[in-house]
Amino acid sequence: MTARAAYVLRGNSVGGMTRAAPDLYPHQWSWDAAFVAVGLAHVDVPRACLEMDTLLAGQWRTGMVPHIVFDPTETGYFPGPDRWGCAEVSTDAPIAPRTSGICQPPVHALAVERMLEVAGHRGGADQARLNAWLPVIYPRLLAWHRYLVRARDPGGTGRLAIYHGWESGMDNSPRWDDAYSRVTVGPELPPYTRRDTTVLTDASQRPSRQEYDRYLWIVEELKRAQYDDGKIRLSASFHTTDVFMSAIFAVANEALAGLAERLGTDEVDELLTYAERFRGGVAASVDPTSGFAVDTDLRSGASMPSDTIAGFAPLLCGGLDAKTEERLTELFRSDEWTGNPELQRAILPTTSPTSPAFRSRTYWRGPSWPVMNWFFAWMLHRRGAPTLAGPLRRASIAQLGDGQLAEYYEPLTGEPLGSRDQSWTAAAALDLLIHPDWPT
Repeated sequence: MTARAAYVLRGNSVGGMTRAAPDLYPHQWSWDAAFVAVGLAHVDVPRACLEMDTLLAGQWRTGMVPHIVFDPTETGYFPGPDRWGCAEVSTDAPIAPRTSGICQPPVHALAVERMLEVAGHRGGADQARLNAWLPVIYPRLLAWHRYLVRARDPGGTGRLAIYHGWESGMDNSPRWDDAYSRVTVGPELPPYTRRDTTVLTDASQRPSRQEYDRYLWIVEELKRAQYDDGKIRLSASFHTTDVFMSAIFAVANEALAGLAERLGTDEVDELLTYAERFRGGVAASVDPTSGFAVDTDLRSGASMPSDTIAGFAPLLCGGLDAKTEERLTELFRSDEWTGNPELQRAILPTTSPTSPAFRSRTYWRGPSWPVMNWFFAWMLHRRGAPTLAGPLRRASIAQLGDGQLAEYYEPLTGEPLGSRDQSWTAAAALDLLIHPDWPT
């Protein structure tokens, strides 16, 4: 499997970027690229650094890292750079490379931390290469984190705001059903032809046409606001907090503080303050009845409870008292989640199989994503929870034993779904198999 995963990453490489998938996603996605860099670090450290450099070449003047950096040689993807029109309406956007106008979860500092671990074990030229690269990448990551603090949490709540479900990385998750229901698509929505449903002809695996209309209408709203955060906060019809992204940001600030300390810069206390702020924000979002972290619709002020993996956000970053964390840990193991007897393996579906919103084949509404199983195992191990991380890692490796390296899997049958030869699945496989620090 190690050789197969490395082969997929090499096959999906286009110049300095790695396509998220060969056909369905022929560009570079933000959190995909960070995870791909972790996988690449196990086989080619210079190429791993280049992956991150290519992504950050698309960083906006504000510090935002866009969710897509477009390959100029690939013109068939929709929505492509012309639909986003970023540089045409915002002076903050780069002219080249062309990018989207939104972001994704800030896993990048965590990826660099992991890359340094890998290079440290390998030693020699790999370790020297990472050490030389760190002063180059660090200021870009710092600008990214400061953007998120300034623009996505101006009120200091410790919870990042998003303007589109795509920013969460969990595009059509039940988390966003309520918020999307309040998006009214105007008659002036430009016509479009989807590409995803021509690559994947099984409609049950993809968002519906009505959902896609809303996704694209939000893009039109963002363009009208010139991708300006201040204007978007006042005008966009989709504006919510994201507890999962906020938990990632808490841990990412810890990681970036570690990089700052390693470099001897002055931002260590600043970054640790951010980490504490967002850890507290995630903890404050926990519903006392369900024990789950809950997103909030910032337009209506309503909480948006859902039975999705995002509810486990506090397990990633900590911040709960011992009793509350133990309750959430037991829920993680329960028959509502990894202990559900109908699951093929004890892995995480994206939505609880006991939820009315569960759809076993539909994207982020039920399928199990190998990259999420790996990420949870990694974060749980990082926090010192080997009794959760170890079994999840072993089940994740077993899931990938079919060699398909699929985008996601039907959690009840194990059927591979979505794209095959998905880059971040290959990266997850490499780290699951090779990284020496996993619990036995």
